[in-house]
Formats: sequence, structure tokens, C-alpha cells
Amino acid sequence: MTIVPLPTLGRREAAAAALAAKHRLGVPWQKIAETLDRSLVWSTSAVLGQQPLDAEQARAVGRLLQLDDEVVDALQLPPVRGADMVDATEPVVYRLREVVQVYGSTLAELISEEFGDGIMSAIDFELSFERQEDPKGDRVRLVLDGKFLPYRVF
Repeated sequence: MTIVPLPTLGRREAAAAALAAKHRLGVPWQKIAETLDRSLVWSTSAVLGQQPLDAEQARAVGRLLQLDDEVVDALQLPPVRGADMVDATEPVVYRLREVVQVYGSTLAELISEEFGDGIMSAIDFELSFERQEDPKGDRVRLVLDGKFLPYRVF
């Protein structure tokens, strides 16, 4: 039996190495998305370590970003998700938290009225991002698209 050693880098370190290479080479996220043949948001999330990359995808990112084999191997480790993956002091993240603080109960109430007792899935979920031109200042447009999951009575 052949024992294959685990990567010495973790998923977070691989994400940091990929991000550094992306910036060093000036590769836009859209180019990475095209390389992966996935959406802009999912591809960005995957390279940042929060979505799974299979061997073919990791190698494609590795070629594009000129990453070494150790980083490519680590990009294939299971994703790391959760609140500790996000810098809550980063201004965009802070403002999104503020949106949830201000509108979270409103959205919960509206979802309940429209769909019934349940939640919006963050697993069966899509997020789109776009720049919307506006004469008063360009706007950031985010669309959160999650499947409704009713609570089960048992």
C-alpha cells in the first residue's frame, strides 16, 4: 500500500498563496471564473477556500496563477467555511453585517408571510454581483437566491 502524504499547507494558506499570485500577476477574478467555467462569485469563493475544487480545477487555477504543486494540492482540501474565515472588521463585511442587523428580522418576516414557516437555504444558494451604473454614483447590486426550506413538523 502506498501512503500519500497530506499537503503541508492548509486550505487557508493555499488561498493566501493563490490570492498573492493573483495580485502579483494582475489576473482578474473574471479570468479565474472563465478558467473554472463557473460563476464569478463561486469561483472567487472557491479560490478563497470556501468552495471545493477538484483536481482538474485546482490544476487549472495553478497553471493560471503559476502556483507550485504544494499549493495546487492544498487547493483540493475540503473547504473551510464559517464566521472565522471572514474579517469582521473589513468595511464591506461590516456593512453586510449591518444590513442583516437592520433588515434581518424584516426579511425573516417577509419570507414567513410569503412562503410560510421556514428559511432561505445558504446551501442551495446562488449569489450574483454586478456593478450598476448610476448618474448619482455607481451602485453595488447583490442578488441572494436561496431555495426556501420549510420547517418540518414531526
